[in-house]
Amino acid sequence: MITIPDIIQQRVAAMPDQPALIESPNGVHRELTYRELDVLSSAFAKRLYQNGVRPAETVLVFVPMSISLYVCLLGIFRLGATAVFLDPSAGLKHINDCCQIQRPRAFLGTWKAHLLRLASPALRHIPLHFWISSDPKRPAGVGSLPATISTPQTDTPALITFTSGSTGKPKAAMRTHGFLIAQHQALSEAIDLKPGESDLATLPIFVLANLASGVTSILPDADMSRPGLIDSRCVARQIERYRPTRSEGSPAFYERLLSAPQNETSSLLSFQNIYTGGAPIFPSLLEKIQKAAPQANVVAVYGSTEAEPISHIDWKQISSDDLKAMRSGKGLLVGQPVPQIEVAILHDQWGQPLGQLTVSEFEKKRVPLGQHGEICVTGEHVLKGYLNGQGDSETKFKVDDKTWHRTGDAGYLDESGRLWLLGRCAARVEDSRGTLYPFTVECVAQTYPFVRRSAFLGKDNQRFLAVEYSQVPTTAERDTLLHSLKWAHIDRLIPLKNIPVDRRHNAKVDYPSLLRIIK
Repeated sequence: MITIPDIIQQRVAAMPDQPALIESPNGVHRELTYRELDVLSSAFAKRLYQNGVRPAETVLVFVPMSISLYVCLLGIFRLGATAVFLDPSAGLKHINDCCQIQRPRAFLGTWKAHLLRLASPALRHIPLHFWISSDPKRPAGVGSLPATISTPQTDTPALITFTSGSTGKPKAAMRTHGFLIAQHQALSEAIDLKPGESDLATLPIFVLANLASGVTSILPDADMSRPGLIDSRCVARQIERYRPTRSEGSPAFYERLLSAPQNETSSLLSFQNIYTGGAPIFPSLLEKIQKAAPQANVVAVYGSTEAEPISHIDWKQISSDDLKAMRSGKGLLVGQPVPQIEVAILHDQWGQPLGQLTVSEFEKKRVPLGQHGEICVTGEHVLKGYLNGQGDSETKFKVDDKTWHRTGDAGYLDESGRLWLLGRCAARVEDSRGTLYPFTVECVAQTYPFVRRSAFLGKDNQRFLAVEYSQVPTTAERDTLLHSLKWAHIDRLIPLKNIPVDRRHNAKVDYPSLLRIIK
């Protein structure tokens, strides 16, 4: 099997002068062709080597989504070293915990990132430090690596990322070069990547898939670490300038674009394909995107850090019966699983390790078609385990020699083999009135235009619906909402200015934080 660096070399040979990456920070146009990307990443690999970084060593990367980031990343890949990413906004404790789990050999960062070294002993103790310029046209050194450095193999570690650690110590997800190829193949088929297209790419993993597919990536003029707070005007100007044919982003990103003035949202007319994922995508948002880009295929993608993608569905494939089901408490439809993955629905035993199972034991744990349970997946692009095995007992199990990943999501498969989500297993509400999962309620609440975000949860044998309003409803509208959820036996409707959400996508409800707010 070939690796990402091998595929990039093929693209250089086939389309050397095609733009690979485009950015326009503060309106200043920058681009790299595949040939230039090859030269600069090779030079960067040599710079790392000359300054003491060797194959198999880890490099912590604090570079925002930019052309410079991908020059650095491909340089690390070419050297056979491993790129390590974590969220610096999660705080110094998170940084220290992650550096303790995987001690980096080198640190790459912009001048702002290097300021963190003043506050973090863990960063100061990293032996090698590299300052990364925002101008990728100024490599420090030229040439190639020594002939003794072999190209990475499929089992060579390529990327390490960390979970948030919100429920304990962070877990390190390690991806090999072979895993990245399997993920690229699954993604390129699921989102129909074609050479020569241009993509407004807001999610880093999709940029790698674009580079391998010959698709030009246009990087947003925005801080994508906070997609729910971007300046939509800057991104709208980019869309108008470059006319990309496709885009991927979190729901929060598209909500920001749709909140722009009418003359700016009209720029969405250039898109032929729009993909959104990373958090629940309710039908109301898909419909809004489709209205803003009527000629586009608007697709919701379901996946996770450990398995991307799992399934997807086009808004145009959702029938009136499907909408009626979602509006009556049946959950959230996320479509057919991708061919490269196998999905199993097991009795919900989240929180209890499953360990090693025989085939017969596994089959006994599966629920009949149409019944809900815990969503588990396996496949070549599904993470087999975490670094040092930390977290494996909770999220992995084996059936003979096959490793399965427990997503932590509840759902079911319908008679057509389509996957429906019910919400996080850990967020289910269990009380004297029975068991309910959050999406059964939230799918209904999200159909009301005055509801921007909602969250269903339970505490002290009471059921709550927290609602973040886009506009204050009338008493009649609020009563209609509650009446439509009569079957859910909600004890209290709680209006909130802001429902807490995840840091990465700014779109997934943070139920533990919300529980602490509710009194």
